Amino acid sequence: MTGSRYACWVALPLLVAVWAIIALTVDTPLLPSPAEVAHAFWLAVQSGELPHHLLVTLRRVLISFALAMALGALLGVWMGRSRFANAVLDPLLVLFLNLPALVTIILLYVWFGLVEAAAVLAVVINKVPNVAVTVREGARSLDPKLEQMAQVYGFNRWQRVANVWLPQLFPYLMAATRGGLALIWKIVLVVELLGRSDGVGFQLHMAFQIFDVASILAYSLAFIAVVQLIELALLQPLERRASSWRNAGMQHA
Repeated sequence: MTGSRYACWVALPLLVAVWAIIALTVDTPLLPSPAEVAHAFWLAVQSGELPHHLLVTLRRVLISFALAMALGALLGVWMGRSRFANAVLDPLLVLFLNLPALVTIILLYVWFGLVEAAAVLAVVINKVPNVAVTVREGARSLDPKLEQMAQVYGFNRWQRVANVWLPQLFPYLMAATRGGLALIWKIVLVVELLGRSDGVGFQLHMAFQIFDVASILAYSLAFIAVVQLIELALLQPLERRASSWRNAGMQHA
C-alpha cells in the first residue's frame, strides 16, 4: 500500500526527465525544454496574462459544468423513471451524442454571433446528453423496495429525493461529474479558440500563430494543473465522504 501511494510521484518526474533529455538531444524550438516552458510560464504570470486568461476559462468551465449537470441530471432522471419520456427523447439523445462538438460550436456562433452566451450554450449542449445517459441508468436501477419503504413511512417528494434517490444515484452523478469536467474544459478551449478574444484557448491560438510551443505548453500545463487540483481537492474527497456509509455497512455486515 505504501509503495502504491507514492508511485504517482515517480511517473511525473520520470516523464519530465525524459522530456528534458529528448529536448536536449533534438535541440529545436519546436520542442522546448522544461526549463524554457517554466520560463515562459513565469513571464506569463508576471505580466498578468496567464492568471487573467486562466480565470476567464475557469469561469466558463464552471458555468457550463453547472448548467450541463443540472439539466442532464433532470433529463436523465425523467427518462429513467418514465418510459414515455425515454421513448420520445431517446432518438434526440442519440442524435446529440453523435453530433460533433465542432459542428455545434460553429452553428451557434453563426446563428447567435461570437458572444459569450453562444460559447457557453455550445458547451452545455455537448455535455447534457452524456450526463443524461449516465444518470438515466442510475434512475432505472433505483431499488423498488426502498420506494415501498418511503411510501410506508409517508415520505414527501423532497424526502424521497434526498433520502432515497440521491444516495442511489450518487455513483452515477460522480461518474458524470468526473467525465463531464474532463470533457467540458476541452470543449471550452475549442470554443475560445474559434470565437472568443480571451481565455486559455484564445492564448493557445495566438501562440500557434507564431509557433510559440513554450507558451502553448505553459498555458496547457497550468490549466491541466488547476483541473487536477479540483479533482484531488474537491471531487475525490466528496466521493469518499459520500460513499463512506457503504464502507461502514460492509464492515458491519
